[in-house]
Amino acid sequence: MTVKVFAPAKINLTLHVTGQREDGYHVLDSLVAFVDTGDQITASVAEDNSLTVTGPFADGVPTDGSNLVMQAARLAGLPMQIGLDKRLPPSSGMGGGSTDAAATLKAAARLGADPVTPERALALGADVPVCLRAKPMRMRGIGEDVHPVTLPALHMVLVNPRIAVSTPEVFKQLQVKDNDPMPVDLPQWPDGVAFADWLTTQRNDLQRPAITVVPEIAAVLTALALLPEVLIARMSGSGATCFALFEHRDAAARAAAQLSEGNPWWWVKSASTLPA
Repeated sequence: MTVKVFAPAKINLTLHVTGQREDGYHVLDSLVAFVDTGDQITASVAEDNSLTVTGPFADGVPTDGSNLVMQAARLAGLPMQIGLDKRLPPSSGMGGGSTDAAATLKAAARLGADPVTPERALALGADVPVCLRAKPMRMRGIGEDVHPVTLPALHMVLVNPRIAVSTPEVFKQLQVKDNDPMPVDLPQWPDGVAFADWLTTQRNDLQRPAITVVPEIAAVLTALALLPEVLIARMSGSGATCFALFEHRDAAARAAAQLSEGNPWWWVKSASTLPA
């Protein structure tokens, strides 16, 4: 039996860095959503774990034990022959490796392995527990404290300038690490316009440091902000992927087509959030 599991891109709609622990881990308060574009895992039971990578971003992706997919397979305890269709740019601030690992854990469970809990999945990385749930979440701490939130449907354009960003390098540029968190109680947003309006009062504390590391991010944000009908433009995670929100899906699709035509060297996609 072969199973296929979608590995959706993770978008950090907010990212507040609220502290740093003695062990070096940064403490975050982040609103996370997942969208209908991403990678795909194909898996079947085998004698030993193996990984084959295909897709537009397959080049340079390791297939040995350094890949989180292989680490997830070992954690699941079920040897599998795994295929990864890599469609998300690497090191792009969309949780690609983490969402691939989470999809691998789900594939193993469908093939008969004991499900891996989010608590155990934290051993694979801070983003894996939230990717295992793959629904709108508020993520705090180092990724272990996650709670579901209710978001309206969000439609967006995603842009990556095809430049990989080192998360540790971005954090090195962050000067203030004890910033304010989001409000304790989040609003009930009636629609995407109300959410975008609220989002203007929130932050991604890594956006400015990431621009210092990769100045092209500023160009992407400017291009997104100038699109017709755009509500707000922000960076996701530690970059370099940025997103712009729109009221309607067709407006996002038109904007993505316009931006892609004018910037064919960028990775550009329109996307909508997955429901809870």
